Parts: sequence; C-alpha cells; structure tokens
Amino acid sequence: MSVILSSPPSTIDFDAVKTRQRAAWSTGNYAIVGTTLQIVGELLCEALDLRAGARVLDVAAGNGNATLAAARRWCDVTSTDYVGSLLEDGRARAKAEGCSVRFQEADAEDLPFPDASFDVVLSTFGVMFTPNQEQAARELARVCKPGGTIGLANWTPDSFIGQVFKTIGKYVPPAPGTRSPAQWGTKARLDELFGSTAREIRTCSREFNFRYHSPAHWIDVFRTYYGPMNKTFGALDADKQAAFTADLLALMASRNRSGDATLVLPSEYLEVVIERR
Repeated sequence: MSVILSSPPSTIDFDAVKTRQRAAWSTGNYAIVGTTLQIVGELLCEALDLRAGARVLDVAAGNGNATLAAARRWCDVTSTDYVGSLLEDGRARAKAEGCSVRFQEADAEDLPFPDASFDVVLSTFGVMFTPNQEQAARELARVCKPGGTIGLANWTPDSFIGQVFKTIGKYVPPAPGTRSPAQWGTKARLDELFGSTAREIRTCSREFNFRYHSPAHWIDVFRTYYGPMNKTFGALDADKQAAFTADLLALMASRNRSGDATLVLPSEYLEVVIERR
C-alpha cells in the first residue's frame, strides 16, 4: 500500500538552514573524523552486493568513504556533496588510490541528474542531515532506476551519536520545525519516506566503534575537526562549554567498553537496503 508523504511546515526556511549547515560542515577538517568511518562504506557496499560496472551515485558523500568502497569494486561512481572542500578531499583520496571517480557539487535535495540515472544510490551518514527529509528521499528515489537499490547508513536515535545530537540540541536548539537526523535511523521513518517508491526496505542494526586514546581525546578531535561540534563549542560561553563537555564525558563514561584509559565506544547505526519499485 502506498504511503502518502505529508509535506513539512511551509514556515521552515530550508535555504537558511542549509546555509548554516554548509558553514558548519565547512569548518574544521571533517576528513580527520570521516576517514575513521571507512569500514561503514565497505560493509554497505557488501550489503548491496555491488557488481562491477554498476552506475553508482554517492549522495552527501563527505570525503568519499562509500565512494571509494564502490570504486574499489570497479563501479562507475559519481560522488556528490554540497560542500566543495569535502569533494576535494575525496578527489585526493581517489587519486592516491588510482580510482576513477566523477566528483560533482550537488544538493541532496535537488540532484542535477535525470530520472533513473543510477543503478545504485548510496549515502553513509550524509543524506540523514538534510533539513527537508521528504524532499531528499524523493530525490534519492527519483534518480534511482526502477529495480535499482538505495543503500544508507544512518545513526539511530538511541545510539551514542544520536545522543550526542540530543546533547548538542540542549545547548544549541535546532531550527524550529525541523526533524532530528536520527529519525533516518528508524524503520518507521524510512517507511514514511520511501514506502511509496520501495518494493522492499531491509534494515540491519550494526555498530561502529569509536576508538580514541581517551574520552578527552575524542572531544578534542571532534571539537577541532568536526564542523557541527566546532560550531557548538564556538556558540557557547566558557561556563556552558564546561557543562557541555561534562555532559559528553558522562555520556561516554556510560558506554565506554574499553576497561582501561582508552575509548572504545560502540555507536549503533541502521544499515538500510531499499529495493526501488
């Protein structure tokens, strides 16, 4: 049965939200954090059973983890993001590995490709951050051919990163009316977003382990290099920065499984394979 997608409130200024987001993701150096997540792109490509020669689009690709995973499988890959500096990082990685990839700046909510252009559409911890979730889902489905597949990796609401989002929102509230990106990590929301265009939606709960010298090291790296965290700290005065840091340390202490001074912290994500109707 088809699902009717309701439009988000028209009062939300999505362009303004995206302008702020673009500024945040352009801050720091996401590649320092993003490269550590490479295994997620590899696992997603295996879940999709990618075949050599498949036309693959990576949406909100960041510095190219899923892009490179698909290129290593001899796919015909186009890598997109709306932050040009991230694409440059991906281009440098592809050149270093001798991978042939097309890079193109593009908004996930307005992809510059004809209908049914790709056999496979990917996004790892990327498209979930779009402010207009319904529009982004429509675009993913539009550019994927009938019978093709859409593969996603999305943090879940109860995961460590999902709770980091919630903690950030305590200090810097999100734009009114926008949905949490972690909703992409729930089957119910995926059914809402893709139910009318999917033949089948399969999900698998996985964990990514953040491995750092210590909880303080994680905070230092993310504060310095991860744009949204950098912007959050920059928006707070000294007392609120200290309180924010204390909240993050408490969250990590409740989930750190290292048993020593280091950090080994699992964060659940949803691996998603959508078969296009």
